[in-house]
Amino acid sequence: MIIHVWERAMAADIGPVIVATDGEDIAAAIRAQGGIAVITDPDLPSGSDRIYEALCHIDPDGVYESVINLQGDLPEIDVTLLKMLADMLRQPAWDLVTLASECSTEEAQLAQIVKAVIAWQPEQRLGFAAGTALYFSRAAIPDGPAPFWHHIGLYGWRRDALARFISLPPSPLELSEKLEQLRALEDGMSIGVGKADHAPGGIDTEADLMACRARFEAATKTS
Repeated sequence: MIIHVWERAMAADIGPVIVATDGEDIAAAIRAQGGIAVITDPDLPSGSDRIYEALCHIDPDGVYESVINLQGDLPEIDVTLLKMLADMLRQPAWDLVTLASECSTEEAQLAQIVKAVIAWQPEQRLGFAAGTALYFSRAAIPDGPAPFWHHIGLYGWRRDALARFISLPPSPLELSEKLEQLRALEDGMSIGVGKADHAPGGIDTEADLMACRARFEAATKTS
């Protein structure tokens, strides 16, 4: 799976791709493909901490001012989503950026689908709609006739904002909702949200994995 994710990141062609992992198995698999992997402290509390440690390892002089955090369970990620994050990071308005897509009322009732409340700002000149996050929740918010927005767990960070974020203790709302991004909001950081056409399917269960394998096998047979 990690090879497929790495290949999608490489295909986006927006910058160097580094795999941050806490084990030799994944690092060896990436290196065998000609990729770059950094083994980080296995006791780090979050993926954000892991990304920052890897960034400091490969770029101790701070040449790179931003980084995109792509999780290793998205083997079918559309490279367009990564390019959207890169475009948003070129805007000065936000400390970090992420994505959301509209979801149904039925989907919004599911706690595993995180909902974003967004103040859309049509003046952003990005080629797609974008705005600023007001809140994230596992509950079906906002109330009323407004649409629901499914938060997509991809992040683009300004390096200084990432360093600031990992220096903070978990915040009260973060602990309550079990959503790390609320720590940034509680600290006053601005989170930009780009409007995506769809949410990528992640691999959370064995059934997800089997379905993904079937799609890859079908695509191989027809190519």
